[in-house]
Amino acid sequence: MTTHVLILCTHNSARSVLSEGMLNHLAARLGKDVKAHSAGSAPSGRINPFAVEALNHAGIDTSAYRSKSWDEFTTPDAPPLSVVITVCDSAAAESCPVFFGGNGQPVKVHWGYPDPSNAEGGDEGKRRAFELTRQAIGYKMLQLLALPLASMSREALQAALDEIARS
Repeated sequence: MTTHVLILCTHNSARSVLSEGMLNHLAARLGKDVKAHSAGSAPSGRINPFAVEALNHAGIDTSAYRSKSWDEFTTPDAPPLSVVITVCDSAAAESCPVFFGGNGQPVKVHWGYPDPSNAEGGDEGKRRAFELTRQAIGYKMLQLLALPLASMSREALQAALDEIARS
């Protein structure tokens, strides 16, 4: 059974998209039955071009990606979410809607990253920040994929995700 992971950031234009791309890419490479999705509470309606560039340089196809609302994941026909990860502090502080999980409410964790869109140094500074953020996200996603997700209890999964947050 597929483990569905929703990654949230307020505008769903940079960090959440980098996370979705990295998790799906790494899961496919490792043969893991995990599907990442991303969304935002106030989606910008566009993906940051530096996020697209960073993912494309890593060999990830972003042609189907779009900035979308987390409301898409609150309907009964939405994928059954097992995990919800917030990657920006403002999204972590917001009251999340009710998401439908495979076995009740999904496990929630905050893995915060500074916004690479705010990097100094012009376009080169932003490119560097997006690439470093993509790499940092990839590291945590590899840790997530190393977990025996299909056999973990909700409590064990929460503890493991909290531990990854501290790493």
